[in-house]
Amino acid sequence: MLKKRVITGLWGIPLLIAAIWFGEPLFTILLVVWGALAALEFYRLVTAAKVPPLTYFGLAWTVFFIASRNSQVVSFLQPYLSESQLAPLLITLAVMLPLIWRLLRPRKVEAFASWAWTIAGILYIGWLLGYLVALRDLDSNRTWQSWVFFALFTTFASDTAAFFAGRALGRHHLAPRISPGKTWEGAIAGVVGAIIVSLLFTIPSPVSLPLSYGQAIILGLLVSIFGQLGDLVESLLKRNMGVKDSGRLLPGHGGALDRIDSVVFAGVVVYYYVIWAMH
Repeated sequence: MLKKRVITGLWGIPLLIAAIWFGEPLFTILLVVWGALAALEFYRLVTAAKVPPLTYFGLAWTVFFIASRNSQVVSFLQPYLSESQLAPLLITLAVMLPLIWRLLRPRKVEAFASWAWTIAGILYIGWLLGYLVALRDLDSNRTWQSWVFFALFTTFASDTAAFFAGRALGRHHLAPRISPGKTWEGAIAGVVGAIIVSLLFTIPSPVSLPLSYGQAIILGLLVSIFGQLGDLVESLLKRNMGVKDSGRLLPGHGGALDRIDSVVFAGVVVYYYVIWAMH
């Protein structure tokens, strides 16, 4: 298990770094593909629970939500839609079209439960993951890569520290009814790991950020807390669906959804921190 986890990280992390470093459209394409895979796993879990969602519609709208946060896509649509109109239109259609489809093609399924799960997948994965794409447009000084690196690698540090400390030192369960393997010792180690990596971004380097030590500590703390909450949310989903992992795409890690459960919450935190505290 641990060996597979390490091997997957050795090939996966360089790919991620390359996508972020070389920028668009590679980064958005990577997130679109990953989001689509995660959404597919999400809808498969729901289908297994005998509430079949509108999977193809959910996949399409997940892709639309992620891609719509890319400034190049927005510029292409500019003659037809303004940036302020795009998100409300996508949300409105996401709500209305599945209801109309269920109305026109009634089946012996729980129609409103199916509709709700379809919307849930779109918002949980498409809308939240899109914040990582939106990070690139927050800074005109080409430091957007650094903010994305920050969001991802502080989250990875939190997850990794929590995993190893929990295995070695874990004694007190964090949320036994949701995820029996998570412990308070692991959670605290996750916070420490995120703060350490966060502080590394204050050191002059090609990816350094204009953060004071205090800001780095606060942001690292927030990323770890919300990342761990995101992890627990997905654990709650899997427990409700009666599965251990969302899929088998990544040996040692589970599925695509398992690898972004923390990231989707952490990306939102970093995005709004940059807006409110750095501008």
